[in-house]
Amino acid sequence: MKNRILTIDQGTTGTTVLLIDAELTVEARVTLEFPQIYPRSGWVEHDPETIWDSVVRAIGAVLDEASADPATIAAIGITNQRETTVLWDRETGRPVHNAIVWQCRRTAELCRALRDQGLNRLFAERTGLVLDPYFSGTKVRWLLDNVAGARLRAESGELAFGTIDSWLVWKLSGGARHVTDVTNASRTLMLDLKSRRFDDELLEHLGVPRALLPEVLDCAGLFGETKGVPGLPDGIPISGIAGDQQAALFGQCCFHAGDAKITYGTGAFLLMNTGERPVVSEHGLLTTVAWQLDGKPTYALEGSVFIAGAAIQWLRDGLELFTHASQSEALARSVEDAGGVIFVPALTGLGAPHWSEEARGAVLGISRGTTKAH
Repeated sequence: MKNRILTIDQGTTGTTVLLIDAELTVEARVTLEFPQIYPRSGWVEHDPETIWDSVVRAIGAVLDEASADPATIAAIGITNQRETTVLWDRETGRPVHNAIVWQCRRTAELCRALRDQGLNRLFAERTGLVLDPYFSGTKVRWLLDNVAGARLRAESGELAFGTIDSWLVWKLSGGARHVTDVTNASRTLMLDLKSRRFDDELLEHLGVPRALLPEVLDCAGLFGETKGVPGLPDGIPISGIAGDQQAALFGQCCFHAGDAKITYGTGAFLLMNTGERPVVSEHGLLTTVAWQLDGKPTYALEGSVFIAGAAIQWLRDGLELFTHASQSEALARSVEDAGGVIFVPALTGLGAPHWSEEARGAVLGISRGTTKAH
């Protein structure tokens, strides 16, 4: 009997796969971390093939943990780190460059140039977003301008662009499907929020050929079927996709206008359901698609903080203040308070409401008595 759902949560620092039964009980859960790549200050990359390998290994591990027959999987759902940008060869399926991660600041100069052309208002009104390196559109432009031959190949239809959901569907379907869902598409700087379609004027300003782009679909429906995936039978439908923060909004049952949630992961993201029409913020928040079902959209306002849990990872791996992330709590509890120390976690710039790509982290209030516990 096909009575299980396989859920892939592909995040910034790791991949989590869950196996869920017909009563929505989590039978097994496996998380695998993968390496972060920092080519230079402010730049963040992932190897897309490493991401795919982590997905395959996590699927195998979760099936082993549950002692489950993969033939019992009725459907696959995907949620993913948003904005992270992959460009790959349609024939070989190989990426032409590492993925540029949502945290990456390398397109700050391009964003400034677009703002200097007076385009910030156009992009804000049409996409609900700001011209910031956070979003996918300028990342695509950077790849086209900096990977040898990429622009010519993109214009001739040889290359495909996708956020991580598109990359995973391509791999899961054996290269048969190049699609995305509307929540991920709404994070690209290329989607008109009202039509929920990629906009030719925006594409022209960004210098992105339409031939690169995936088909935009609802959040629930048939995105493709498995083919040639290690450990899985062919023909399992991929039936649902949403960007991680939109998926969290839906998962927390924020179904009514005014309902809100905040998620603390690599970053921290506050989303509020605003109903059937997009609401424009006057205070530096983003307007985004929360989900779309049966062609009917629901919108949200979002406040994006780029660094939350990633600060703990940096303290562990960069400063080596502890060996395991779990040790951070005991270390913090070993002192009464922060002793006047303030940490500004602008390690990859500041998001809402400031949108400053130049900002960097700072530790203030250090005294002679300051320790790593503070």
